[in-house]
Amino acid sequence: MTDDFDAMYETFQALLETFPPSEAVKRLELLGVEPDVVERIRDRHEQQTIRIKELEEPHAVVLGNRDTWYTGPQAKDKCWPSIVKLLRKDGWPEEPAIRDLDDSSTRVVSLLNHPKEKSFSTRGLVVGYVQSGKTTNFTSVMAKAADRGYKLFIVLAGIHNGLRRQTQARLVQQLVEPNPSMWSQLTGLDRDFTPQENPAGYFGKSNKTHVLCVVKKNATVLRKLARWLDKASDYLKDCPALIIDDEADQATVATKSINPLILSIMKSLPRSAYVGYTASPFANLLIDPSAEDLYPSDFIVNLPKPKGHFGTEVLFGRYALDGEDEDDVDDGHDMIRSVPLDDIPCVRPESKADVEGFEPVITDTLRSAIEYFWLATAARHVRGTGNPHSTMLIHTSVNTSVHNSFKRPLEHLRERTAKTLTDEPVIDRLRTLWDKETARVAAEDFGETKVPFDSLLPELPGVLGNCRIIMDNSSSEDRLDYENGPVVAIAVGGNTLSRGLTLEGLSVSYFVRAVSAYDTLLQMGRWFGFRNGYADLPRIWMTDELAEWFRHLATVETEMRRDIDIYMTEDETPLTFAVRLRTHPALRVTAAAKMRSAVTAASSYGGRGVQTHYFHTNADWLRGNIAAARDLVSDAVTHAVRVEDRSAEGRFIFRDVPYDVVTEFLSSYKFHEKSTENDPELISAYIRKRVSSAGSLRRWNIAVMGTPQGEPFTFAPNVAVGRVTRTRLALPNPDPDYADIKSLLGPRDAAVDLVGVKTKLTEQALKEARSAQLPDTGLLLLYPIDKTSEPEPGKTLRAPLHAEEHVIGVGLVFPEPRHGDSTVEKYISADLSGVRIEDEDFSLLEGEDA
Repeated sequence: MTDDFDAMYETFQALLETFPPSEAVKRLELLGVEPDVVERIRDRHEQQTIRIKELEEPHAVVLGNRDTWYTGPQAKDKCWPSIVKLLRKDGWPEEPAIRDLDDSSTRVVSLLNHPKEKSFSTRGLVVGYVQSGKTTNFTSVMAKAADRGYKLFIVLAGIHNGLRRQTQARLVQQLVEPNPSMWSQLTGLDRDFTPQENPAGYFGKSNKTHVLCVVKKNATVLRKLARWLDKASDYLKDCPALIIDDEADQATVATKSINPLILSIMKSLPRSAYVGYTASPFANLLIDPSAEDLYPSDFIVNLPKPKGHFGTEVLFGRYALDGEDEDDVDDGHDMIRSVPLDDIPCVRPESKADVEGFEPVITDTLRSAIEYFWLATAARHVRGTGNPHSTMLIHTSVNTSVHNSFKRPLEHLRERTAKTLTDEPVIDRLRTLWDKETARVAAEDFGETKVPFDSLLPELPGVLGNCRIIMDNSSSEDRLDYENGPVVAIAVGGNTLSRGLTLEGLSVSYFVRAVSAYDTLLQMGRWFGFRNGYADLPRIWMTDELAEWFRHLATVETEMRRDIDIYMTEDETPLTFAVRLRTHPALRVTAAAKMRSAVTAASSYGGRGVQTHYFHTNADWLRGNIAAARDLVSDAVTHAVRVEDRSAEGRFIFRDVPYDVVTEFLSSYKFHEKSTENDPELISAYIRKRVSSAGSLRRWNIAVMGTPQGEPFTFAPNVAVGRVTRTRLALPNPDPDYADIKSLLGPRDAAVDLVGVKTKLTEQALKEARSAQLPDTGLLLLYPIDKTSEPEPGKTLRAPLHAEEHVIGVGLVFPEPRHGDSTVEKYISADLSGVRIEDEDFSLLEGEDA
């Protein structure tokens, strides 16, 4: 009986090749299958779809109850098994790597439409990480879609020939070569799309092959493709198409030429699904969802970070989010090296007028970076494991003549070093550099063993002899080529090296280019990715300011991904949620053209906490804040309904203080200008609006947060607590009047005025507890921070605060809105007056040969 049922279920599976699930069930009924058997078949299919919908990873936000027709690979599939075979050959472990890829690609395919539906136009977004295997994911999605009947595959591969060629090569290797009879190609390794004579030859009923087309996001190329598809419209009615947009935030969104052309291509395809892939989805999430556009209205999938991936947070650390304990948030690996501001004019022209005739100087930091690269490459040769290639990236400008100007001095340095490798002073200098670097980052922390200097020294002559100096830009013919044996290269470049393109075996980066937007900055991070066999060796040389920008960006990224995960559990859809994107005083969220539909400030504080972590350290500024805090506590003593003296714990709580005491304090307390989120005008306007519109936030609890052990700080008569310690992040070239303490609030601080809360709460549990006990009451926390604040022994990434006066930190915790949130809008644009910006060059979008 079971065998009969299994055979009948296989019949149902075969019907799914031709019909969507509901239609396949009807066909079973027409074949005379007993109703109870049909019901059992429907139940089994439903159980399989539930398994896919409830996969632990990846998380997804989906519009409505999309019909999950795809339940995973089948034995008769050809394309997906071929990919698995190649990955195994490349050393991918079955668990967890191949299984996770299988699950995540299955989840994406399950959100596409059944290829036999009469018409569909789906829009989705897959959010990954920079250099994390997004190409492998969308190749797997294409393979599974091909195995189920999708016919036309259009891949939009960035705006540069290098990335388009790299993507074409990957797809040919993983899709076409294992099953050549199943594929036709409209593009080649060195050939972008050119119109073919006979569309029927590709899309007519006699041609059963899948059609692959890999094109740049270039207006001329896309117009040709759009016109050709329009002419082929008679053959496209029965042609299910999948459009993969690699680097979907670049050029696609809000550009005058590319966006409409993609939409026109979709109009030529009655059955089409558009899926964007990006690691920086800021622009995509700011499209107006109500406009006819490429907003991911049907689904957003949040890919998990693969094991062993080096991302923004791992390298730069980040700030604590609401409800997090700072001790649980890593400061990042000690792999970032500081480039002094005085070095910048030596490696980058100060203005456009200085470009002509510019000659770079090999500064001490640039020489150290290059010499360390050679040492690390030699050490990797000694180990003999991991990626066989070794690359260094130098990225100081987008200007091609600036790139080219580096060739002579870099070649001169390589030749001089090769000739002096036996000189004692040179050997001593290299030995000191190696020992210093390997002491700062222990190989054992990454499961590796330190390579002694004397072991790598014999490898150095070969490394220097094989090291190529490559200018990789849009005007050069000398490009990075990893297809013909192991490469040792120092690559100097700009935009061609900053999007999608993988720099194999990237060990060292020297990066001083200023950019103005989150997405551009994040994509510049070619050093993100996998470092198997040399995870202890990567280093990045950059300015302290850029390192701080990346730390901020790591926080934005983590918060955005957490929002997507939270929305998945809150019955939100892509059309009803709005991801919070923190602003930064010197960075736009994305390019101005991509933000036309966005309010670029935190427009609502409902359910959120804000805290100060940037401070000036000069006495005058700090004394002003001390005076403001003492005035606040004096007013709280006078107006509080009840005062809780918890001085044994180092705390006081003033309950039910009128809101105008808080707004008065906000008008006098000075927030550091980098604290964009702590805009006192915006916060006060939000408080007043909630008071007037919802009757909420009329009353506040004021908490003085000290410690019983610290030296006393007096806020008011009979209100004194011990000072707390907050160290600053250690910077090699610190600004004497600036400190970043990274996090102010402790893990339970936001629950200090709640009753019966003794343990650390998750952010969600804290919100629920506040909503139950104090649904309309705000909380303001004051911290007296000791001006010296020495770090604990062993905290090498921390330094003493060394302020001229004691510092007053401020935190605010807002209750969840109960009556519909009151939003206040204020457009915050970045102050770029002091930053020399070089943004992406989109003139490439129009040129024929870009």
